[in-house]
Amino acid sequence: MAGNFLENNTVTLVGKVFTPLEFSHELYGEKFFNFILEVPRLSETKDYLPITISNRLFEGMNLEVGTRVKIEGQLRSYNRKSPEEGKNKLILTVFARDISVVPEEEVVKNPNEIFLDGFICKKPVYRTTPLGREITDLLIAVNRPYNKSDYIPVIAWGRNARFSEKLEVGDRIRLWGRVQSREYQKKLGDEVVTKVAYEVSITRMEVVEKELQKTE
Repeated sequence: MAGNFLENNTVTLVGKVFTPLEFSHELYGEKFFNFILEVPRLSETKDYLPITISNRLFEGMNLEVGTRVKIEGQLRSYNRKSPEEGKNKLILTVFARDISVVPEEEVVKNPNEIFLDGFICKKPVYRTTPLGREITDLLIAVNRPYNKSDYIPVIAWGRNARFSEKLEVGDRIRLWGRVQSREYQKKLGDEVVTKVAYEVSITRMEVVEKELQKTE
């Protein structure tokens, strides 16, 4: 078990509400809503990230489009059958545990931070981009209560890509980075559609030694 369930998966985002809140589901009388949060990168581009939030968190708060907020929570995954492709697809969302309004004039040093402590659950795939950048694709399983896990797609760049290429299934790692959105094209029959993928881009990572794993 990788540490405390509330500490092995933490996300902090600061951005603007980009879409109106949309009802998702109800559980034990608690209503959950989804919306997209626009989060700036250090470059000129932005990430558009899915948020799931309980109505109990934003009661009395005006979350109209354009409101600047800070969200703290966890990056969660679940499987959903795609009606277009007829197979299960991994869906990612940031599950909010806290939300607050952030004034426009308040300077935020890093608007997109994530920490994960989990296990390699698929053989890492090393590749290079057409421009020669080194990338390794990873899939990390992060423990959750009640014997559940979140499966998070992760990408490592440069020296982290070379390092993580050698990791094995079952290795426990800790990583720091940001959650990002990425558009891609997919052919469905005769039609080419634009889809959005979500993943974690690593800025720093470390392998947890097996002896330390045993003590924890």
